[in-house]
Amino acid sequence: MTMNKDESMAKANKPAEDAMRLHHFYRGKIEVSLKSCVRNIEDFAIWYTPGVAEPCKAIAKNKDDVYKYTNKANFCAVVSDGTRVLGLGDIGPEASMPVMEGKALLFKYLGGVDAFPICVDTKDADELINFVKMLQPTFGGISLEDIASPKCFYVLDRLKEECEIPVWHDDQQGTALVTLAGLINALKIVGKKREEVKTVLIGAGAANICTVRLLIAAGLDPEKIIMVDSKDTLHRGRSELKDEHPYKWELAQTTNGDQITGGAAEACKDADVLIGLSRPGPGTIKKEWLESMAKEAIVFACANPIPEIWPRDAREAGARVVSTGRSDFPNQVNNSLGFPAVFRGVLDVQASGVSDTMCIAAADELAACAPDGGMNPEKILPTMDMWEVFPRVATATAMKAIEEGLARITLSREEAYQKAETFIKRAQDQTKAAMEQGFIPAPPEE
Repeated sequence: MTMNKDESMAKANKPAEDAMRLHHFYRGKIEVSLKSCVRNIEDFAIWYTPGVAEPCKAIAKNKDDVYKYTNKANFCAVVSDGTRVLGLGDIGPEASMPVMEGKALLFKYLGGVDAFPICVDTKDADELINFVKMLQPTFGGISLEDIASPKCFYVLDRLKEECEIPVWHDDQQGTALVTLAGLINALKIVGKKREEVKTVLIGAGAANICTVRLLIAAGLDPEKIIMVDSKDTLHRGRSELKDEHPYKWELAQTTNGDQITGGAAEACKDADVLIGLSRPGPGTIKKEWLESMAKEAIVFACANPIPEIWPRDAREAGARVVSTGRSDFPNQVNNSLGFPAVFRGVLDVQASGVSDTMCIAAADELAACAPDGGMNPEKILPTMDMWEVFPRVATATAMKAIEEGLARITLSREEAYQKAETFIKRAQDQTKAAMEQGFIPAPPEE
């Protein structure tokens, strides 16, 4: 039975109520546990002094042996300065900790990745860049999180260029990857070609700017893409963007071939695709805008916790395929479908970076994992409980890294899949066993 709007609001608020209760009960979501045996006290001489000196000397002779003798190959740092946390804004590094711990939980459970929250007390972009670069000896990869725009673009671009390990920003590349995967199947359903569709993006923050970049890399025509921020469409007349937001200015030069001005209403006319990553709704996207779109329109209204327009209203306005960022509606665009698997893949081949083509390969595989061949308008993406999705996407990512010469080690497709599957199943089986044995206590009743 379809929920009414009041019921939807109540359901949207329930996780927040449970979060306050259970975060206090567990005092966080992750901890450090051992992976090596401790048979007796004599083992301490192996894992620590004097025995530990031997692998230290080996690594001193060959730096890459750190991957052989330590867990670096499975360590990921989840780094944030707390300047743009969820929809809460600049709340500081301490307040960002629950989010970063949550990301670490998802990394481990869905990707088998040992991730650590590292919340940094600086708002200076260059300080943050230098800090991350200094983490490289310990970590096999870096996931940047919740960094304000436009600083996040500068930080990511610098780190991708200057680091020897993969660095990615989930609010940019993760959102873009999963959005592309959903769009691949949505376009199949409506029978439209990606290079021919007119696409409008409402909101010009980090997520949509990176989404535009990836969509263009995946074959969408930039001249048929129109971005809309809070003031106007992005077009070549927006000269104030040169200094205020150079990344928007760059897109203003390459998109919107017809130089449409005005706002969302003007941009949406005859559009095939609308992607919203802007202010929570409802009402941020108007029904009349959708009514002016082309037939068989595709609408992604992905603001949280309330989409820019309710899916029912979008369908009434003529949309054929509708996605949101929420799990209680069909077609949830959820970053968690992407980042655990992508990092599983890059870590398994010790990749030096995460390229756009690797993200596209991951998006293609994610789209291929959708039920019914991706042809069901209400199931254009898989869901997080489909565990087999994650080793498949990890394998696609790893194989593309190998193909592009970004991998330190080479695996066959079968080897890559088996490696990813082993890490992921181990993490989930460990969690299950810890719950069954009481090491992870059951939450208290409400």
